[in-house]
Formats: sequence, C-alpha cells, structure tokens
Amino acid sequence: MNEYEDFPASISPDGAADLTTVLAAWNTATVRLQETHEALRSEVRRLTDELEVKNRELARKNRLADLGQMASHIAHEVRNNLVPVTLYLSLLRRRLSDDSGSLDILDKVGAGCIAMDATVNDLLNFTSENNPQLRSFTFDKLADDVLGTLAPQLSAGHISTKIDIPRSLGLLADYGMLRRAVLNLALNAIDAMPDGGELNISACAGRHGCEIEVCDTGPGLTDEARRRAFEPFYTTKSNGTGLGLAIVYRIAEVHGGEILAGNCPEGGAVFTLRLPRPVQKAAA
Repeated sequence: MNEYEDFPASISPDGAADLTTVLAAWNTATVRLQETHEALRSEVRRLTDELEVKNRELARKNRLADLGQMASHIAHEVRNNLVPVTLYLSLLRRRLSDDSGSLDILDKVGAGCIAMDATVNDLLNFTSENNPQLRSFTFDKLADDVLGTLAPQLSAGHISTKIDIPRSLGLLADYGMLRRAVLNLALNAIDAMPDGGELNISACAGRHGCEIEVCDTGPGLTDEARRRAFEPFYTTKSNGTGLGLAIVYRIAEVHGGEILAGNCPEGGAVFTLRLPRPVQKAAA
C-alpha cells in the first residue's frame, strides 16, 4: 500500500468552504484588531497632548503664584519712590521753564517714570486674582472708548480704523477688564504697523456668547510668535515687557473664555477673543 494513499488528493467542497470561512473570519479579526490598535494610538496621542497642555497650564499657574507674591512688594517700593521723583521733576520744570535743553531732558526722565509705572501696572494686572465684576453694556461703546484713548497714537502712526460692530450687541462682562483686553490688543496691532496701516475691530454674537476680533495689516505672526504669543514675558519688541497679551489671556480666562492668535488670509495678524457668557440684548 502506498504511504500517501490515505492523504486526500484535494480538499472536499465542504472543506474548502470551511477554510474560506476561517480565512475570512481571520481577516476580519485582523482588520478589527488593526482598527482598535490605531484607535488606541490616537487616544494615547490625544491624552498625551492634553497632559502636556495641563502641565503647561500648571507650570504657568505656579509662576503666577510666585509673581503674585513679588508684585505687591515691587509695586509698593517702586511707587513709593516714583511719587517724590515725579514731584521733584515738577519743581525742576518750574525752575527751568526758560531752558529748553533742560526741559527736553526732563521730558525724557518723565517718560522713563511713566514707562516704569506702566510696567508695574502690567505686572499687577497680570498677577491679579480679582474676579470679574459683571455688568451689562454695549460693546460698541467700549470700542469707541478704546479708540478715543488711542486717537493720538492712531493719528501719529497714520493708522486708519475699520469698525464692524452691531449696535445691538450687548455683553455681560467686567467692563474695566474687557476694556484693558481690547486696548492691549489694539496697542499690539499699532506696534505691528510702524509705517501705517489699518486697525480692524469686529464683533458678533453666537450661540455660546460673543466673538471679538482685532486685526492689523502688519507683517503677521511667525509660527513661533503665534505659538508663544500669550506666554508671560515673551516679546518680539525691543522695549516690550511681554505681559500685554498675557494679560489678555488672563482676562479671557477669568471670564471663562479664550483668546486665539492667527494670521489673516490677506496678511496681518488677527486676535480672536471669545467670551462664552450669555450675550445681553442691548436696550433699544
């Protein structure tokens, strides 16, 4: 008897069907396993990114706590010394009223004192833990307030303005804080246009609150500047403190909102402030 006699020469129809079923099931299981693996990898990436964001936020809050302790001491010491300096400058100005050269020097010293006081204010605003005092107001009035304050700088810098704000758009927010945020964004835009340009401020209401945009026609933001725009003490200016946009971030945060940095399709930077609190319909 041949030793291969008992080995089937071919697989029976039923056996072929069974093998096909097994292979199909195996292929289906392999595909599902691959999909599960990819889903898990995607979830791990998401959680890793989320953890990185949380770690950065924790580090930022730890820095805030340290800065907060220093800020009050610095403000107290600096302002105690600025008061008499300002007084002495005023007295000198009276005595040197006929000496234009000396008055020019006094103006420069005075400008230095103002800049120092502004730095102290920036530090205090950045580290402040005050909760927003909410009240209703229309955003167009706040925008007019900011533009009125900036009128001399806009004129001197040959910067025109374009405003697109519905008159009926009302907000429930801290007026002083939001004014400071929009002012800082506008100042940032002005600094980005040393040779003139256009400052655009727009706002609209959505289902979840209000969206405010401040745009300029400057060179726009680099990838690094966009990524680090709201990082404390990061600045691309030679004389900047790096706290202006960080203060805006802080104001958005205490209102439960967010601030985003980007570039306009036609050029220039755009900052979008989103406030999730209910938009209040202004009175007719």
